[in-house]
Amino acid sequence: MLRAAALLAAALLVASAAPPTVNDAVLAGAAAPATLAETGLFLDSGATRPNARVVPYGLATPLFSDHAEKARFLYVPAGKAARYDGEGLLDIPVGSVLIKHFGFARADGSFDLIETRLLVHQADGWKAWPYVWNADDSAATLKRAGARVAVKGHDGAGKPVALDWQVPNVNQCKGCHATGSALVPIGPKARNLNHDFEGENNLTRLTRLGLLTGVPENTPRLPDWRDASESLERRARAYLDVNCGHCHTPDGPASNSGLFLTWETASGAHIGIGKGPVAAGRGSGGRMVSIDPGHPDRSILVYRMASTEPGVMMPELGRTQPDDAGTALVRDWIAAMR
Repeated sequence: MLRAAALLAAALLVASAAPPTVNDAVLAGAAAPATLAETGLFLDSGATRPNARVVPYGLATPLFSDHAEKARFLYVPAGKAARYDGEGLLDIPVGSVLIKHFGFARADGSFDLIETRLLVHQADGWKAWPYVWNADDSAATLKRAGARVAVKGHDGAGKPVALDWQVPNVNQCKGCHATGSALVPIGPKARNLNHDFEGENNLTRLTRLGLLTGVPENTPRLPDWRDASESLERRARAYLDVNCGHCHTPDGPASNSGLFLTWETASGAHIGIGKGPVAAGRGSGGRMVSIDPGHPDRSILVYRMASTEPGVMMPELGRTQPDDAGTALVRDWIAAMR
């Protein structure tokens, strides 16, 4: 998570004079505002102080995005609340916004914001608005056509990172966020929110603050894929669900593959065990099946996860670097299969 997460969470709870409200009219408009500041979602130009009803949250298993650190927020307008709708995606009302900051630690220990993406729930569906930060992190400007930003910094473990950060254009967002013909969120599933963030369970916090209703006591939990106390299978399936399942699902962009990597998919051919490719082409790397039990090096899934070659690598959007730790987990899971 972003290093400022603790400050952001604390700022939410500090009593102060009545701040300016979130600009609901701008968020409902057909045209995205030119700057992030126009939305009123944050009280300062650097977006470190969330406005009222803009609540930080974290995920048990997050999406890998080229080693970027992230901070996530949910805004729900006054008088409305999201609703628990099973262990999958929350039922988030019109007028709400999902906010995600992306950034990297600099060599001097400071933090560099790169991009902020908004998913805005309007009356006719969800809209994606990408904003790119200027050099001193004082303003973020709409980039509907996307952008490339040269990044030099460090990942969360302190390892140097140098890459061209790819800001998606609004149409590319559909490449991951499409369910059928609709754009939908990926991360805020109840099972992935059902864990502690900054000292409190996400679902408990959102309920306490009036942004969420209907959460039962027995809500299922998605495991943290980094938690060694969980089984290899549960950790690997959680990782694949979050990083691959939004496309590899019966109503997702990769539905024609017949490879479904969601948490709900039963173990067997649909998750790739013994399953030959449908349309992988050179993406198969000469391998015959998606998962060859006991043989990760003969498995298409591992080959494509480890690749950075366009047309071969998976996921094909949202990364340019390999996630070595995630790939190693899936390799270990396949190696242990009998």
